[in-house]
Amino acid sequence: MAILAEQVDGVIGVNTHRDTLAAAAVSPIGAVLASTDSPANVRRYHRLLDFAREHAPGRRCWALEDIGSYGAGLASFLSQAGEHVVEVCRPKRAANRGGRRTDTLDSVRAAKDALSTEHLIQPRLRGEREALRVLLATRQGAVLASTAAINQLKALIVSALDDLRAELRKLKRPAQVTHCAQIRDRPAQDLEHRMTARVGVRVNVALASFS
Repeated sequence: MAILAEQVDGVIGVNTHRDTLAAAAVSPIGAVLASTDSPANVRRYHRLLDFAREHAPGRRCWALEDIGSYGAGLASFLSQAGEHVVEVCRPKRAANRGGRRTDTLDSVRAAKDALSTEHLIQPRLRGEREALRVLLATRQGAVLASTAAINQLKALIVSALDDLRAELRKLKRPAQVTHCAQIRDRPAQDLEHRMTARVGVRVNVALASFS
């Protein structure tokens, strides 16, 4: 299989962040032709496309990091413009790395990685596939949060005062949740009882939001 360097006249590597993008135009042999940076918004995407047309005319490819997150907007824009886009993996780095110079170096690295690899990563299709991914990810998050709330409720019951624990331990979980929703702390009760009851109500509200 031919590598990308044999198929294009230039590659635009893009280092992506939440608010900024750093791009570098690189020749098929790895020479850096030009670099730029830009805010990450639709109006500036047009500026990056103009940059690519100027410094990498002819057959070109875009090598983007994080197409599933920070690079999603640019990847979608470029695909709609008929540009060839591939994804490259963001390198592991120390937490204190960053800054304009580092971002430019990373954009160059992204382009060179795309030029040298034999197995390019194609962007995931959006539309129906992305809609399904969003639904599944949201459902998984809700299930995990619900499980955490249930475990928190169980821990509260285990450590509750005897009278409150006796009320709840004889009930099954759905009934425990319903019962906790009806508990009200009263001034006559001691502070520990009131706070446990109050937290139990809050956990129940969280559980209700996932049902």
